[in-house]
Amino acid sequence: MHLIGTRSLTDNIAMTINETQDEIIEEFDGLTDWMDRYAYIIDLGNTLPEFPESDKTPEHLIEGCQSRVWITAGRNEDGSIHFEADSDALIVKGIVALLMRVLNNHKPDEILSADLYFIDKIGLKEHLSPTRSNGLVAMVKQIHNYALAFKMLDEKQDS
Repeated sequence: MHLIGTRSLTDNIAMTINETQDEIIEEFDGLTDWMDRYAYIIDLGNTLPEFPESDKTPEHLIEGCQSRVWITAGRNEDGSIHFEADSDALIVKGIVALLMRVLNNHKPDEILSADLYFIDKIGLKEHLSPTRSNGLVAMVKQIHNYALAFKMLDEKQDS
């Protein structure tokens, strides 16, 4: 059995992006074997909230991923972005869960300026196949695109 973080995706504990990344790095430091890390990543994927079948559409599908990955975004009342995501592959679903944990419910500027150092620090990039690595880049790019779109919308409304 693997322990899943100290907070879930739905917790309302306000942590910065870097605090969340540091928490993830600490969790992975306790797992020295990559088979344990893969199992942990799969467990993390199981923490994602149920993704509506109605959102599994081509417009939410991430281009460049070997597996099918869907990400949607909406606004919270405080202006932060709420993401929902899913994948049809266990490992990828876990990777998506990590991204959601780090970036979900943050403001567009916070997301756009974030340095996602946890990916390298936990050794994820070096243990992914090239196609999975490309998929990770595509997921981050789509999340950034959502954040940029919301930022531009905010700027248009402010002017």
